[in-house]
Order: sequence, then structure tokens, then C-alpha cells
Amino acid sequence: MESKRIASQLRRSYDGQAWHGPALTELLNGVNAEMAAARPLAGAHSIWELVNHIEAWAAMALAIVEGQPYDRLTGDRDWPPVQVTTPEAWQAALARLESTIRRLVAAVRTLEDAKLDEFAGGAEFTYYFLLHGVVQHNLYHAGQIAVLRKADL
Repeated sequence: MESKRIASQLRRSYDGQAWHGPALTELLNGVNAEMAAARPLAGAHSIWELVNHIEAWAAMALAIVEGQPYDRLTGDRDWPPVQVTTPEAWQAALARLESTIRRLVAAVRTLEDAKLDEFAGGAEFTYYFLLHGVVQHNLYHAGQIAVLRKADL
């Protein structure tokens, strides 16, 4: 039952009907490649970089849930660089994020609740901590995207 509740929170952080306000899809709706690549705030990441980063951590969590060992994300694995800024590349980034989140939600729904108390892929934290962390991570960066959307894009 708890795994299904966590899966619901993951889904809400991405799809909507979240308590806090707009979810990732709601904030990304209408963002084009030019807006996604823009840097309206000095020293801040672009929306595109945030999308790549959110997807990287969701993919890491999915790999752990699917049985892979924990492998800390650093450097370009943590913040995958934006190489090409075409509309097609932006749509591909959004599609990767959607696919990864949907696969993670589906995988979490099937977890036995007892697994939540186990260490995640050999890490020093549990699946429960990891999965709640992904929800929190999504929402933290959703807030940054919301600010960037208001920063004269």
C-alpha cells in the first residue's frame, strides 16, 4: 500500500494534481526550445538543463528499483549538458523525461512495501528515502522552472 502511495506522489509531481501547485508537465507546457535553452537569470541553470537533471536522477532511481547498484551521479551524469538546442532535441528531452518518470512510477507501484525499508542498491539509504527524495527533487526543481518561466522568457 505504501509503495502505491509513493508512486502516486511521483506521478503527481510530474503529471499534476499535486497539493503544492503546478507539477512539471504543467510548468513545461508551452515551453519551446528557445525558452528552454535561455538563461534569464545569471548563474542559474536553464529549464533544459533542469529537465535533463531531473530525468538523470529519475533514471538512477529507476535503475536501482530494477535491481542495479547505486552509482552516485557526478559531473555530466548529474547535470547532462545540452548539446543541441533544436526544437527536435527539446522534444526528445521532454519525451525522455516522460518515459523515465512513467517507468519509475510503474516500477514503484509493484514494489513490495517491505522493500522500502531495505538499503537501495547498496547505498546507505533506503528505498523509502530514495523514492521520497525523487519526489522532493522533482518539486524543488519544478519551483526553479516556475521562477525561470516568470523571468521574462
